[in-house]
Amino acid sequence: MTGTRKFFVGGNHKLNGNRQSLHTLIESLNNATIPSSDIVEVVISPPSIYLETAQKAVGPRIQVAAQNCYSEAKGAFTGEIAAEMIKDIGNQWVILGHSERRKIFGESGELIAKKLKHAIEVGLGVIFCIGEQLADRELNQTDAVISSQMKDILGSVPDWSKVVVAYEPVWAIGTGKVASPQQAQDAHHFIREWLASNVSKEVATNTRIIYGGSVSASNCNDLAKEADVDGFLVGGASLIANDFITIISSAKPKSSL
Repeated sequence: MTGTRKFFVGGNHKLNGNRQSLHTLIESLNNATIPSSDIVEVVISPPSIYLETAQKAVGPRIQVAAQNCYSEAKGAFTGEIAAEMIKDIGNQWVILGHSERRKIFGESGELIAKKLKHAIEVGLGVIFCIGEQLADRELNQTDAVISSQMKDILGSVPDWSKVVVAYEPVWAIGTGKVASPQQAQDAHHFIREWLASNVSKEVATNTRIIYGGSVSASNCNDLAKEADVDGFLVGGASLIANDFITIISSAKPKSSL
């Protein structure tokens, strides 16, 4: 990745789809004309029950991510899946820290940090989600919230090259509202500056920071032009093959020099 941050587009299916719809989507992605792997990394994240199905169906251009994992390798943790299990079936990534996990399931920053550390040690890449609530933005607390969420994992990252940071303003997730390109750029730039100050300039330069929050085929190109926007974590539009392919094709790798 020397000299260029490869664009990264992830599709978070959340609690949606079935075997038939997943196969139809993957078939479309496998047959699509999309930028090369030198330009953009593409990941899909179906519900956990379909992770192995997806892994067996994807072609060489598509990787698979779990939507969650636990912080332990095994044990009496009913309903959880381990990073080792995700790795065992060939998946390469896991999404951690998503606002829905934080809000609906009450996951703390401490737990997310433990999950992240364990997942990276097992060999998975982590899509680490952060972002502010609407009230935070209205009170000009966006930077403070981002800083706090980044600080949660500061001592828990054994290898920053395995982390993609996903900035997802909570007020824009599934609402149809989207951060303006300038709002996204400002937040991404702040995250990059935070990494430079708290980790290293090298990590800040090379870490991919992607945007999530009502990303669509109609707004992806304008967002992708911003200097610090290195890709997208896509929700609803990732379930629609033509839209997701359009978003993938908006890839604009950024210089890391």
